[in-house]
Amino acid sequence: MNIEISEIANLPSRFGDFKVKVFKEGCKEHLVLYKEPLDEVPIVRVHSECLTGDAMGSLKCDCRDQLEHALKLASKTNGMVIYLRQEGRNIGLLNKINAYALQDKGLNTIEANHQLGFDADERTYEIVPFILAHFGIKKIKLLTNNPKKIDSLSGIEIVERVPIIMKSNPHNEGYLAVKKDSMGHLL
Repeated sequence: MNIEISEIANLPSRFGDFKVKVFKEGCKEHLVLYKEPLDEVPIVRVHSECLTGDAMGSLKCDCRDQLEHALKLASKTNGMVIYLRQEGRNIGLLNKINAYALQDKGLNTIEANHQLGFDADERTYEIVPFILAHFGIKKIKLLTNNPKKIDSLSGIEIVERVPIIMKSNPHNEGYLAVKKDSMGHLL
């Protein structure tokens, strides 16, 4: 794995004062925020990019709520947020918006991805064990509802799965139901 790693910088935020580092994997630049000193077994959130939710405040998903919750928790517990650049379950922003358009016509998130020729979830997590090893982390408390993340973190001992359940709204109730009923998310 050919990974370029940035220097460490300070990142004061409304959630707390973090250290920040970037791991460049090909054309994807993954961001890692962490609170020093890291807890011996830190809470870690592996969060996949969601521009519409994280930055634009979309109500179609629970991504921004999850990210903000994770940042608050990481700040309070000396944990880490790994922000993976894999927009739209790794189909890219253009295809994600095309999927949104299909959802506007009545398809659910999985059906829309399939209509566009993608799997329900194209995300991968191979970089995560590399990032954690870089920090000397062998054990974590994983902040997730996604069993695929749990299964994909080989070489890392997950001592606890910490749920990250956000309140639904009328715009994301169907989306959350599909995540639970069709994708096995632990909601």
